[in-house]
Amino acid sequence: MLLQAADSTLLIVDMQERLQPAIAHGEEQAATAARLAQGARLLDVPVVATEHNSGALGPTIEPLRASVQSAFQKRHFSAAREPGFQAWLPPARRTVLVMGWEAHVCVLQTIVGLLELNYRAVLVSDAAGSRRASDQHAGMRRIRAAGATVVTAEMALFEWMESCDHPRFRDVLRLVK
Repeated sequence: MLLQAADSTLLIVDMQERLQPAIAHGEEQAATAARLAQGARLLDVPVVATEHNSGALGPTIEPLRASVQSAFQKRHFSAAREPGFQAWLPPARRTVLVMGWEAHVCVLQTIVGLLELNYRAVLVSDAAGSRRASDQHAGMRRIRAAGATVVTAEMALFEWMESCDHPRFRDVLRLVK
């Protein structure tokens, strides 16, 4: 099943300032996440973020802050376990694309929680990472085994547009080139 912009929310999980230096390929993932978040906004897909223990880890990283419409503070590794999380998500959108850090902890647990809440959970694999590659790969395998769909940022953007006739096609194309 292809992604539909009208049914999607983009969820950024814990892409926070103090985590970034420790994440393997974190700068590349942050750049990919920023392009996807900008494209989502162009295509009217809500962009929201979680911040885990922001007093210790800082806010969402700067390249993403401008695109984030709402940030949710959390202490659980799975955002889905936090009181009020489901009510905070944009209503009437059952597909949640997830990107963020750490893929094997907060991203994994949030995706599993979304699946348990009967959302269609989609991992954006090129915008999700961990401190160690082995943890990232293990997290990706487990996310797939849990039943989540796996896409890249570019796959999501083109599925949301559906056609080169989309009025925002050229704007989105500039983001991916």
